[in-house]
Amino acid sequence: MRLHVGCAMWTHKSWQGRLLAHPLPPTERLRHYASWCNAVEGNTTFYATPARDTVASWARQTDPDFRFVVKLPKVITHERRLTDVDEVLRVFLDAIEPLGPRLQALWVQLPGSFAPSDVSVLAHFLRRLPGTHRYAVEVRHPGFFDDPRSTRLLEGVLTDAAAEWIPFDTTAFFQSPPTSDAERDAWTKKPRMPLRSCGLTDRPIVRYLGRDDPARTVEGWQHWVDVVTGWLREGRSPTMFIHTPDNADAPTLARRFHDEVRARVPELDVLPQPIPAEPLTLF
Repeated sequence: MRLHVGCAMWTHKSWQGRLLAHPLPPTERLRHYASWCNAVEGNTTFYATPARDTVASWARQTDPDFRFVVKLPKVITHERRLTDVDEVLRVFLDAIEPLGPRLQALWVQLPGSFAPSDVSVLAHFLRRLPGTHRYAVEVRHPGFFDDPRSTRLLEGVLTDAAAEWIPFDTTAFFQSPPTSDAERDAWTKKPRMPLRSCGLTDRPIVRYLGRDDPARTVEGWQHWVDVVTGWLREGRSPTMFIHTPDNADAPTLARRFHDEVRARVPELDVLPQPIPAEPLTLF
């Protein structure tokens, strides 16, 4: 039983010199982030498959219990829509192999146009994946949430593949109009997703979008504190990713979420002690 928490990235301009030391070479940035959080979303792999040596450096910068949820390249999920992808998938799986057990799941984020009528394509794709990894699927078509039959259909396909359904909870964000430039930008770009809080496996994964005001973010995640606490008491090991439109305080918020859950489940391990953003002095 373990709770992993993290952010959408491991480096951010607003963290430099405030949460993370600055400047840092690329080979040190993840190590410093990993002193704040014990998981991270691998979003960059959506745009390009990284070099194997780069992935090996990610493994070197993190402890064995750190976890990555790595997104499949868009050529697989969005351009070819899970068909005729054997070679590009083989190259990708070879590239991320150095992560070893640090790889929590391969994240299959599907476009909003991927509808319940396409579920057979997903089922065929999942059946062909190697059993050496865990898989987690994120869907954005409203039919999967609004139509109970479509919900059950997708749940059945995922359960057959021992794959998780990743909810992207944007309900707290869209409760009231935006109040900052970052929120206004996110208002036009983020999907309005229904709330879903049902985990299919022993390792549920949740993506939560709050507001730039930390108090409103905390208020909006109280439902998830209840859900994650319940999962832990069932013996599951969930992963929670905290987003805000500007992500300025995302690492501190992720730690706060962990603290709130640990207050209810005190047997949880504590998070690492963050590496100081500034060198320690004697005076």
